[in-house]
Amino acid sequence: MLSYFDLRKGIRFLLDGQPYEVLDFHQVGKAQDIVVAQTKIKNLINGKVVEKSFKEGEVFEEAEIEKFDVKFLYAHRGEFWFCEANDPSKRFELTENQLEKGVKFLKSNQTFTGVKFQDKIINIVLPVKVHLKVTDAPPGVKGERAQAGTKQVILETGAVINVPLFIENGDMIEINTESEEYIRRVENTK
Repeated sequence: MLSYFDLRKGIRFLLDGQPYEVLDFHQVGKAQDIVVAQTKIKNLINGKVVEKSFKEGEVFEEAEIEKFDVKFLYAHRGEFWFCEANDPSKRFELTENQLEKGVKFLKSNQTFTGVKFQDKIINIVLPVKVHLKVTDAPPGVKGERAQAGTKQVILETGAVINVPLFIENGDMIEINTESEEYIRRVENTK
């Protein structure tokens, strides 16, 4: 069992029979010495993020989450299809709401970590960094500026991000999936 004080970032617990993950935790003292935990939690099944306060003395059950390898197959009309990496016949679909902003960085045949709760596949976990190819980059024109400039490029997944001016078509770049920012140019391995 977890106490309200154990609800730190990354902890998964059950609330009303559904698995939640703590995204943010702040302990606040209120009047008459009542300590409250203000949290931002994410429902792992539907992806909704809510803010909730918990009082001292509340206890929670830890969510039993199982992880396994999955492969992204394709996307069609807001449906994103995956299969188990070791058994391609076991296919499943996730919605854009469940995947949130991660849909921008999904590439066919990419492998991820799948998440199961009570034998039901509820989501995937994107790696923090992914390598994607630039498919459309306007020429970088230097003007009179004191700082390095940026431009918007389109990646092979259709995502649009800001990169430094020296990035060109065909470059392979590393992106942080959490902040959706360019990290560096990497050697093209293909």
